[in-house]
Amino acid sequence: MPDTTDSGLQEPSLDEQIAAYQREYRDLDPQVEQVVSALGRLNRRMNVAYGRQLAALGISNAEWEVLKTLVLAGAPYRLGPGELAKRLGLTPAAMTHRIDRMAGEGLVTRDRDENNRVRVIVEVTDEGRTKWLEAMRMASDFEEELLQDLEDDERGKLGEMLIRLLRRVEHAQPDAGGRLTDLD
Repeated sequence: MPDTTDSGLQEPSLDEQIAAYQREYRDLDPQVEQVVSALGRLNRRMNVAYGRQLAALGISNAEWEVLKTLVLAGAPYRLGPGELAKRLGLTPAAMTHRIDRMAGEGLVTRDRDENNRVRVIVEVTDEGRTKWLEAMRMASDFEEELLQDLEDDERGKLGEMLIRLLRRVEHAQPDAGGRLTDLD
């Protein structure tokens, strides 16, 4: 059954897509294409679902990325703007724009480092942490529902296989973790 995209146009089923690819490119391995195409569609649909969850919380994906990066840095959830930009693969100008917007929304603070008055520190506010936790709860519920048809051992095996694929891509494309352009 074809999928419907946001524009209302019919997206071909994976089988239809693979058959069309094989018609045009006879050397295609249909098993490889099935895995890759399914992963691509799954990723796209998951990103849409996460985006809707974040929108319901009143934050953008760009803001989520900053909150996540600060939380991953560990308590007290603070980094300099340059380090944030580096970790997110953004230009300093894009990072400044993002921090300005988030500070205005009360999600982060931007203050001078008391030990080095030249250095600026960006820190998650209580509101920012609350939104991060709520986004995590919503994502966790969605992910549990997504994987509900898999047994525990299947989840473990799938996770291991995906990590092997990820490692292969990371080895072949070590610079692919950043962004090609700013997403703001």
